[in-house]
Formats: sequence, C-alpha cells, structure tokens
Amino acid sequence: MILPIVAYGDPVLRKVGKEIDKDYPNLTELIANMKETMYNASGVGLAAPQIGKDIRLFVIDASPFAADEDLSDEDRKVLEGFNRVFINAKIVEEEGEEWVFNEGCLSIPDVREDVWRKPTVTIEYHDENFEKKTEVLSGLAARVFQHEYDHIEGVLFTDKLSSLKKRLIKKKLENISKGKIRSDYRMRFPKLKR
Repeated sequence: MILPIVAYGDPVLRKVGKEIDKDYPNLTELIANMKETMYNASGVGLAAPQIGKDIRLFVIDASPFAADEDLSDEDRKVLEGFNRVFINAKIVEEEGEEWVFNEGCLSIPDVREDVWRKPTVTIEYHDENFEKKTEVLSGLAARVFQHEYDHIEGVLFTDKLSSLKKRLIKKKLENISKGKIRSDYRMRFPKLKR
C-alpha cells in the first residue's frame, strides 16, 4: 500500500525515533508498504518518520545510482546491490575528509542542495529478520545511509546548510509545509488549510 509522505514542517520529522523489537505490530507489512511508497515516489531511501512513525526504521534501494557512469565500476557494483532494511541502526564511526554531494528528500520536494558528509561509516543495525549486522559503507552508499539515518535522529539535510542557504530556501520550505507545491506522489502537509 502506498502511504502519504509527510512534508517538511511536520513535528514527527523532528523526533528522535524509538527502537523497536521483532514483535513490532505488522512490521513485515510496514516494510513492504515503505518500499512500495519509496518506489512510487522514485526515491532511493525512506525512513519511518517520513510516513509519520517515530521509530528507528528505514529502507534503502540505491540501485538507481548504479547507472551513473561518472562512478567507478566498484562503486556502481556496490550500489547495484545496495537494497536493505535498517532497524535500530547506529553509526559507530565516521571517517575521512568530508565531500559534497547534491541531496534531495521526498519530504522536501523540489529542494536540492549540496551537503557535506564523511565518506566512510561503520554501522550496526538489524535487518528485517532481526539479524544483527556490522558493516563499513563508503561513497554514495555511506551518504544515502547517513541521510536516512539523520531522519531517525530528527535531522533533515536542510539542517546541514549554511545560514545563508537556509535563508534563501526559507520561503520554499514554508510553502512545502502549507502544501503550496506540486508533487508526483501522495503527501501529507502539516500546515495545509482545509
């Protein structure tokens, strides 16, 4: 089932997600719905807060990036198979010199900005079968993970922008929260006047 994506300005996007266990109600169905919602919106990741749930869960399928010919063959191969469910994820370590990449977010349609992030992360998480995993991610895989991880920490990519950039997009963000935008997918707007 395709769920509405929560727009910028909704308080749920600012909550630090709660950990869940394998008995979380309808977890398998929720994960399937999140994936369907992400694909319907042509996203590469979707976190539970973006569908109104303040829990530590997100899904990623970075395979669309594998078609980018500017990337190395090794990076493309990693991204091709980077389709995972992350439950109760933690970043253990971030390493390297920060690099910039233009990011967007399904909760903030039509806003794309350059964001600086560390290139390598060591992470721990549970998969959909509640098996505990530890992994090291680099490059775009690390970046997509960090973007979705920020969501379960109540952080948006716009928080990482300079104060000047924030001022320049302020009106756009206000319009998004009021529903004064066109979106190709279902959304829920916090300040929409009915």
